[in-house]
Amino acid sequence: MHRSILAPERTDWSTADAYDWCQRLAVGHYENFPVASLLLPRTARPHIAAIYAFARIADDIADEPGMSNEERLRLLNDWEKQLLEAKDGRATHPVFAALSESAFRLTIDYSLFTHLLSAFRQDVVKHRYMSFNELLDYCRRSANPVGRLVLQIFNFRDERMFELSDAICTALQLTNFWQDMSVDGSAGRIYAPLEDLRRFGVAEEDILLRRGSASFANLMAYQVSRTRELFHQGRPLIAMLQSPVSLEIRLTWAGGMRILDKIESSGYTVLQTRPRLRWTDGPTLLLQTLLDR
Repeated sequence: MHRSILAPERTDWSTADAYDWCQRLAVGHYENFPVASLLLPRTARPHIAAIYAFARIADDIADEPGMSNEERLRLLNDWEKQLLEAKDGRATHPVFAALSESAFRLTIDYSLFTHLLSAFRQDVVKHRYMSFNELLDYCRRSANPVGRLVLQIFNFRDERMFELSDAICTALQLTNFWQDMSVDGSAGRIYAPLEDLRRFGVAEEDILLRRGSASFANLMAYQVSRTRELFHQGRPLIAMLQSPVSLEIRLTWAGGMRILDKIESSGYTVLQTRPRLRWTDGPTLLLQTLLDR
């Protein structure tokens, strides 16, 4: 991550320039799932991009190579300090100039941003999870706030909708964990619950050294199955939304399920290859989304 992203030379950002900076950052990163998609209303895209930029930079801080944990935590603390200053109208970074405007205009719950930062801090220091419930607690702070923020952008405040969104966002986060088993393992991180490793006879070293086996395939089949269950639990949210928002969420949902399908069809070889969406998946996902209403 270039230092200019954390500390741009400018400090006097107009609202338009701040949103433009966030949108350029958003479109400059490849992700599995749509970011500020053209399917969304034009008026909503800057707000989505501002949230994405906030989370993207914080995530990059937590994962920045060649930096001590102390330095990562210091930068994350400074990121939160800027967040709170922006709430009081003292933003000097384009991300916070944009976020403060979005929060003011849309009445966004600021605590959701601090929940995200709590998860990023945890990612710096915690690399194992004993149980699935412990992993779900991480997802509650690392993923679920994003879905709730998006709903708030469109003025949805219904608690049932929040719960359904949480299920989808947790499923997306878990999908990313299973997709990135080889990458995280190389960094010394294991997100599959240790209780499940013991249950299926998989050693931590198998994951860290990228040693696949029938036991590991069984472990991943189990994780993929219960991640699919979460996707299905959250699916009723789509019917509660109107187009074009419902189409965007349906595409995101389908993208996550497609990754799980790729993991399964590969024989759960995620320690050797990282499954990902390609441009060639786009027409299939779009057609599936349009037909599956």
